[in-house]
Amino acid sequence: MPRILIKPDNETFRVNTVGTYNVIEAAVKLGIKKVIIASSETTYGICFSDGQTDPKSLPLEEDYDVDPMDSYGLSKVVNEQTARTFARRSGIDIYALRIGNVIEPHEYAELFPHYFRHPEVRRRNAFCYIDARDLGQIVDLCLQKDGLGFQVFNAGNDHNGAVLPTKELAERFFPNVPITRELGEHEALFSNRKIIEVLGFKEKHNWRNYVPGEW
Repeated sequence: MPRILIKPDNETFRVNTVGTYNVIEAAVKLGIKKVIIASSETTYGICFSDGQTDPKSLPLEEDYDVDPMDSYGLSKVVNEQTARTFARRSGIDIYALRIGNVIEPHEYAELFPHYFRHPEVRRRNAFCYIDARDLGQIVDLCLQKDGLGFQVFNAGNDHNGAVLPTKELAERFFPNVPITRELGEHEALFSNRKIIEVLGFKEKHNWRNYVPGEW
């Protein structure tokens, strides 16, 4: 189930958790040595929260104490723990990608001008996005990188999906949230620092290459 409000909450939770358990268990029994699962930005508890919610800190990084309110985000947290359990039991590598808001090539011109005029609509995503092609690169890098056991990686692009600088975004939309480290001018609040440092990710598809107009 790709999000909430498609099926009842308990069905969303059941399909996502039991389905993931079954696939990982089958992979382990078949002797497959690498599994990559789709976790989600929603694990950070902002996207599908009940009302407007502040994160505990920014930027959002993989050691954050994830705390979603919704059945979808909860299913992803459970899937990460399932993956961790199987990795510990079997010794294989299982990497969970906390995937940001996926943007396909045609969607830049369709969606981003509206986002830039109304940045508040992207608050629930912490202004993150991941180009579908860069997401493919991340998966490929995971396939090439062996020996890490269980890992969680944010899958996001280098910069925010917004024209406002990072400092201004944080001050305007998250004024009461502590910033835990120095951030670059447009560095993503949904941090991809780990995939850069551990996997060698190099962004190829920044939104500025595809959105017409002067931003």
